[in-house]
Amino acid sequence: MIKDSRRVGVVLLVAAVAIVLAFLFADRISRKMPDLAVYWTAASRARAAAPLYRVEDGHYQFKYLPAFAVLAAPLSIVSLESAKAIWFVTSLGLLTAVIVLSLRFLPERRKSTWLLVSITLVVMLKFYGHELVLGQMNALFAVIVAAAVVALRDGRDWSAGAFIALAIVVKPYAVIFLPWLLLRRERISPGVATAGTILAVAVPAVVYGVEGDLALHRDWWKTVSTSTAPNLTNADNVSIAAMWAKWIGVGTTATTLTAATSALVLAVMAAVCLNRKSLRFPEGLEAALLLTLIPLLSPQGWDYVFLVSTPAIMLLVNYDDRQTPVPRLIVRIALVAIGLSLYDVMGRAAYSRFMSLSVITLCYFVVVWGLWELRRRQVA
Repeated sequence: MIKDSRRVGVVLLVAAVAIVLAFLFADRISRKMPDLAVYWTAASRARAAAPLYRVEDGHYQFKYLPAFAVLAAPLSIVSLESAKAIWFVTSLGLLTAVIVLSLRFLPERRKSTWLLVSITLVVMLKFYGHELVLGQMNALFAVIVAAAVVALRDGRDWSAGAFIALAIVVKPYAVIFLPWLLLRRERISPGVATAGTILAVAVPAVVYGVEGDLALHRDWWKTVSTSTAPNLTNADNVSIAAMWAKWIGVGTTATTLTAATSALVLAVMAAVCLNRKSLRFPEGLEAALLLTLIPLLSPQGWDYVFLVSTPAIMLLVNYDDRQTPVPRLIVRIALVAIGLSLYDVMGRAAYSRFMSLSVITLCYFVVVWGLWELRRRQVA
């Protein structure tokens, strides 16, 4: 009887949440989701073998690989409004999967599941909200990469390589995982990932022909490279390049400092990988760190991309008691600052100042440092 009552309670709770979210979608989010509109438009163009990268699209230019548009072509079969509803529900499932898979990154659980999930949600809720409102693909990307890490943990190297190749199609900056796979001194996963990436580059030829495929990739590179500089001083850009551009202005000095800072964080990543020794599951922390570095290293790293740092945040929460006092305090302050960096909490002026000074980027430098400390002390 007690078990039946609990089950009824869970069903009623889930139903209530579903009703609230459905109302929220119908009332607010369905009128937004501009990024999903970009994907839907690209998918429609791919179905018609039409050009994907168009200057007239302005700020909402399609900037993903041509293979993404071709593989997403079925999305355009339904209307844009239907696609929004489908993707909203899908995104909720993907965000849940991000949390669940992040738990699998932990070599051990030192905190209860409820505590780990609750604190992680508080810290990351801002990014999850942006994901839903924009109709973005970061949750999908995070799930695919997390699935690759779990596959490595389970000894399924073929699957891990295939997942990384798929992640590159969804977000090209996933190529950062290829050198990491090679550092593991195992041939299968990097071989499969490389082969899958080459296949993805060739996929558009099925629709556009070989010459059309080559032209699409040239247009893609032109679009990505020419749209970077104008976005560096945008307050919501959290990349290292944007941080220096906002602090000292766009120019040679900012470019040099960006290169030096990027080299430094990559050196930290290398040191983490080389310091794995006899750890039980070193890939969890290493992949979490790589995910965290993506929005920092990508010149167009928007703040909502930090959603992919969910495994890193969960690791820091889980091992909070294994940090020495000073790092523990600094990491806690950074996590609180990230969680409270909300427009509604800080107010217009304070939030604008917070973002324009790239404070959130500095907070994520602390996250990187916290992960390094865990590895340096051979905790994870």
